[in-house]
Amino acid sequence: MSLAERVETATERLNTTIVDRPRAVIVVFLLVTGVFVGGLGSVQVSAGGLDSFTEGLPEQEAEDEVTENFQGPFQSDTQDTTQLIRTDSNVLTKEALVRDARLIERVADRDDLRMESASGPAPTIARHLNPSATTPEAYRQTLERAPRSDIRQAVRELESESRLRGSVSNDFNPTSVSASASITTISHDFPSSFDDLTAVQTGIQGVADDMPGDVRAFGSGTTEAEIRQSMSDSLLIVMPVVILLLLFFLVVAYRDPIDVLLGLVTLVMTIIWTFGFLGYTGIPFSQQMISVPVLLLAVGVDFGIHIINRYREETARGFSPVEAMREANDQLIIAFVIVTVTAVFGFGANVISTLTPIRNLGIASAVGILFTFLLFGVFLPAAKLVSDDVRTRFGVPEFNSAPIASEDSVLGRMLAFPAQVSQHAPVVIVLGLLLSGGLMGAYGSGVGTSFENEDFLPPEEIPAYLTELPESLSPGEYTITSTINLLDDKFGSSQGSTVKIYVRGNLKQDHALEALAAPNDNPPESLAVGPGGQAEARSIVTVIKSHANENEEFAALVARNDQNDNGIPDQNLEQIYDELFSSSASDRAQRYLTEDYRSAQIEYRTDPDATQTEVTAGGAELADRLRFEATATGSVVVLAAVMDLIFQSAIQGLVMAIGLTAGFLVIIYGILERKPLLGVVNVFPILVAIAFLLGTMRYLNITLNALTATILSISVGVGIAYSVHTTHRFIDEYDATTGAHEAMMVTLTGTGGALFGSMLTTALGTGALALAITPILGNFGVLIGLSVTYSFLAAVIALPPAVLLWERIHQWDLDLLARLRPAV
Repeated sequence: MSLAERVETATERLNTTIVDRPRAVIVVFLLVTGVFVGGLGSVQVSAGGLDSFTEGLPEQEAEDEVTENFQGPFQSDTQDTTQLIRTDSNVLTKEALVRDARLIERVADRDDLRMESASGPAPTIARHLNPSATTPEAYRQTLERAPRSDIRQAVRELESESRLRGSVSNDFNPTSVSASASITTISHDFPSSFDDLTAVQTGIQGVADDMPGDVRAFGSGTTEAEIRQSMSDSLLIVMPVVILLLLFFLVVAYRDPIDVLLGLVTLVMTIIWTFGFLGYTGIPFSQQMISVPVLLLAVGVDFGIHIINRYREETARGFSPVEAMREANDQLIIAFVIVTVTAVFGFGANVISTLTPIRNLGIASAVGILFTFLLFGVFLPAAKLVSDDVRTRFGVPEFNSAPIASEDSVLGRMLAFPAQVSQHAPVVIVLGLLLSGGLMGAYGSGVGTSFENEDFLPPEEIPAYLTELPESLSPGEYTITSTINLLDDKFGSSQGSTVKIYVRGNLKQDHALEALAAPNDNPPESLAVGPGGQAEARSIVTVIKSHANENEEFAALVARNDQNDNGIPDQNLEQIYDELFSSSASDRAQRYLTEDYRSAQIEYRTDPDATQTEVTAGGAELADRLRFEATATGSVVVLAAVMDLIFQSAIQGLVMAIGLTAGFLVIIYGILERKPLLGVVNVFPILVAIAFLLGTMRYLNITLNALTATILSISVGVGIAYSVHTTHRFIDEYDATTGAHEAMMVTLTGTGGALFGSMLTTALGTGALALAITPILGNFGVLIGLSVTYSFLAAVIALPPAVLLWERIHQWDLDLLARLRPAV
């Protein structure tokens, strides 16, 4: 038995089971649904922010080691800290400092807030005034008793200390002793099993709200809480809109309440299966995952419209319900299998991504598509037969069982128009599509890439249309974005970002310090911001020079060990480090050198006009120049690394999706129909659609980010369905008619109606994501809606002339074989 015969036998058996034993099919599917219901309670919810993308990156691991080894005076692990950001006309007055100290004291009095220590202007100034002040109560008492003049003098004396300057805004003026904002950092003592930082930071915000002044509690807990809230709000806003749109189109497409109910039940089962799978496998539900149920609902409706519409076509021809469903399934089940496999290729192509959230999205969407096929390709036909049988028994009338479009309808004539035109000049049309697609693809190749906090966070100002929603749907209040903007405004630098070089090795070797300073004289352009084009670097070398200027004895030690008289010692380095770490410069030294003298960091200021790519390349170049194991890191470098991976994921996913899809279609059409070239014809429309999508992305200034990077391969998975359904129906009609043109006309007036209906449901259903709170989901919704629209138009416009060209090539092959046969 040939492979084609085996496939045909398998599909016939499946079809026979559906048609002959529909009740048994329904029972099995309901039992499986019960199993998946058990997994719903295990679904984990993840905020899915920046951290989920940077985990495991070498640049991020280096950044983590830098943070752990070289924490500044008050830079505790951000996972275990809460920042209290105070804004006022002047946060350095006695009254403001006393308020900060009182706030710290009240937080410390709450055992559930688990405060271990506090740092910031109030503790720093209090300890300077009274070195024995080591508790929150002592901070407050010291500041309350100190004269204003003493507090002002203490601030001036601490002017150059990073422990003060790093905790006040960049408008700090030591002369007038003023600043408009300050940060007080609360460090927590959590057991290893503690995982409720959100509750702690919410409690601290409650304490701050009960006191005068504008204070915001900020940390990873509050950030995650607002991201989770925006996810919930997005689902509450998007899902009702999606369901209403799908319900509307189900009503329009089915025009029968019982059929609509069947479609809705099948959709609900699809979501239960998918979320149950997530629960059992432990794949977390993140922001990116919100797109999965929307996609599955839209694709499921697509499948449902095709099966119900084809069933109605057969009943309209006079077949009984059982025979009509047998005929419809016989024609559609192979198309459904092809669409499912190609959709799995498109969605599952994201599995190759090295970024965990994108990989999880690929797994969930690919498995969800398989579930969609089983439910809409097997369960729905069985349920339709049983419902029609029950309807007949109880005499329930059919409301409207006509197909969506026919050859005589206005929609049918509109859909057939491209095929009518194509018969006159198919070569010209195909060449025109290739040219326009090539131009759009070339233009779209310049689409940007982005990866930033703003992608995941709710906007600072919620759009007006969302605030007008009913209270049950209206989004909550978000402060995280405005807080981040406040931090950038008050504490950010206008002098560019910072690149860190993490150095590992034996730094007691005589050449170590000279090696650390050597790259500074001829740095890459993006780091050449110092005098004479030098790099502006801070390292253990700068601490040594600074302390030598302050301490004559230490300066003499450096001079004795500086053989080339350039201010950098090059022998007896261990002795110099020992003296430095035992001096008043110890805090500064620990910021750049570990106590075992085997790890160091160098901080380079960057050119404000340099791009992330230029800065990252510059940091990597300097790291390569060092005579030690060195890694460039810092927030700019980490984000650039993720952006590169996002772009790679997008391109690799697209290439993999198209390659697998094209290969599969060539093989399957070759096996089943002995027409392998139709597989190539099938891919042509989707290539045109993706080219136009890329061009539109660039025109609309929508970048490839953590979610939209998946749009290219997903577009293959969703869009190829339109070409597959059209081609498969064409093959059925082509075998029964005399020419490709006539077959395509019948195809577009029949299947074209179902395609049009499914396009509307999918485009508008997925496009509803544009209403989501976060920009990352909104842009994805816009793009998937455009992708579906382009795919439908390409299937209707680009496929007919391509099929006509295929017929010519196919006929040439047949004629050639006919001429060669007598000679053989």
